[in-house]
Amino acid sequence: MQGWLKKWRKSPAFYPLLGFIVIFVAMALANENFLTTANLSNVARQVSINAIIAVGMTCAILTGGIDLSVGPVMALSGTITAGLILAGFPPEVAMVGGLLVGALFGAGNGAFVAYAKMPPIIVTLATMGIARGLALIYTGGYPISGLPDSFAVLGRGEVFGIQAPILVMAAVYLVAYVLLNHMPFGRYVYAIGGNEEAARLSGVRVQRYKLAVYTISGFTAALAGIVLTSRLMSGQPNAGIGFELDAIAAVVLGGAAIAGGRGAIVGTLIGAMMLGVLNNGLNLMGVSPYIQNIIKGGIILLAIFISRSRDK
Repeated sequence: MQGWLKKWRKSPAFYPLLGFIVIFVAMALANENFLTTANLSNVARQVSINAIIAVGMTCAILTGGIDLSVGPVMALSGTITAGLILAGFPPEVAMVGGLLVGALFGAGNGAFVAYAKMPPIIVTLATMGIARGLALIYTGGYPISGLPDSFAVLGRGEVFGIQAPILVMAAVYLVAYVLLNHMPFGRYVYAIGGNEEAARLSGVRVQRYKLAVYTISGFTAALAGIVLTSRLMSGQPNAGIGFELDAIAAVVLGGAAIAGGRGAIVGTLIGAMMLGVLNNGLNLMGVSPYIQNIIKGGIILLAIFISRSRDK
């Protein structure tokens, strides 16, 4: 037991877990409605969208990059999925189409970053505007509604009493955990973020793995967009505004080094849950949204400070 605890304390997710416990207990003590089953279920459902996006963001940040386009890509994939359904395609085929759009957008980001050697922040800032513009052009600036009830299963359905978005989130994290912790892909991603030149000299095909990382980021953004579209039963061209910041915050709060090379997918999940609990608790307490932004910003700065202190 002592060996396990010592190993766990060295994990990047250790301090985020402590922070999550502190925030959870504080919110439970501050409002009696926080611990109700209905409220906790609502928190889990709200967390699922950001948590799914944060998986791809984790991969990008682990390589020393970043993806600012996830919010608009999420909106574009959701609206295209909704449009294909209204065009007569089965929901399953339409969802595959939406996922392909997200993956292709991510692959485009990866190609510019890996092969054109362009800075990730510049590339994804540019494609952020492109994806949002395409979503608005595709929809004419209006939501796409009138979707069939069968499509609502992914966003509103339940399996054995567990909401479908939570199950999707769990499946995505299970796959990501295996990829990053038990596959060569994960070792190479960490190696690239730790020292890209050393990884290249060791025979790692850095360009190929960067391309894969951004493709995954686009794919998870698209998946989150489809889940949100199913929950809202409409394709919203303005969906996902600010979601890239929440995803980055979840990764940073989860203990990942913003410069790359260190982090844990479990920590990202904890970071997303931390944000969800914080947002929900502050809303129940009636705290102004403006003050909430200040509080969340302060917590993120503290997390980055702690992360840099540990690196030193």
